[in-house]
Amino acid sequence: MTRLTLAIDAMGGDFGPCVTVPAAMQALASDPQLHLLLVGDPDTLTSLLAKADSALRERLQIIPAESVIASDARPAQAIRHSRGSSMRVALELVKEGQADACVSAGNTGALMGLAKLMLGSLNGIERPALMTVLPNVQAGKTVLLDLGANVNSDSAMLVQFAIMGAVMAEEVLAISRPRVALLNIGQEETKGLETIRDAAGILRDAPEINYIGYLEGNELLTGKTDVLVCDGFIGNVTLKTMEGVVRVFLSLLQSQEGKKRAWWLSLLGRLLKKRLAKRFGHLNPDQYNGACLLGLRKTVVKSHGGASQRAFVAAIEQAEQAVRRQLPERIAARLETVLPKSD
Repeated sequence: MTRLTLAIDAMGGDFGPCVTVPAAMQALASDPQLHLLLVGDPDTLTSLLAKADSALRERLQIIPAESVIASDARPAQAIRHSRGSSMRVALELVKEGQADACVSAGNTGALMGLAKLMLGSLNGIERPALMTVLPNVQAGKTVLLDLGANVNSDSAMLVQFAIMGAVMAEEVLAISRPRVALLNIGQEETKGLETIRDAAGILRDAPEINYIGYLEGNELLTGKTDVLVCDGFIGNVTLKTMEGVVRVFLSLLQSQEGKKRAWWLSLLGRLLKKRLAKRFGHLNPDQYNGACLLGLRKTVVKSHGGASQRAFVAAIEQAEQAVRRQLPERIAARLETVLPKSD
């Protein structure tokens, strides 16, 4: 694939165009084959693009939208009143084939519902799952899903998540026969909710899945598995807890700046902080922002609502990667071989 076009919900998120527009320009500068459709209020977007590089501006088009779905709106109500909104227009561009994927930092429930309604789920998938790729301490990557698209997931859905996560690990991360684990409160087979134990039984009997058992929350970043599966409630709490701890840790590396100390203590402190930042800086949540909605017929990426410019660029890059690796098509092909025909 050469040219790639993404539809950007420029009005979504806590900061809207103040973040999405400069992030869009940064993404265009990084990829000469990328074209963007910025969806939102034309006057607001035009003013923010007034000083943009003219060469980059040629690969960007503003698509008008009349409204914005509020971040705190109830999903069902937001979907009913979504016509003309920046999120819905962006998804319509994907549905109509004018864009290859959609990126939004808007209301998660509304994005999930609208995407499933407008783009449809793959055969064999009950509900799509939000997936992200986390760095681990072994300098590798771990696929984590679901991150909040489905608060309650039965055993069949957890198995579907495992299949989709394994395809993601193989096709995008180039991991041969990726290890798949279920997030649980213990490693013993008798531990956890019935849905988790039932899913474990199915995965153990599936030769196509390299299932390795249960992992606990404290092993999230250890690199012990390539794919970690859980329901959306647990996944969302786990991810945000981890991100909060990482942000506090990284901020502590800067908190001692300006304090008067002996020269050798200051030098030692700077060297230590430099080593720690180099060792753990890759865990900064801004570098892996963006959760892909796996299980849809097209690619949709959900950015954190409070994403910075750097973080929103990461979400755009994730959408590019998913499209170029034809992730929905590859997941569909795997489902054909793994799931029973009755599904």
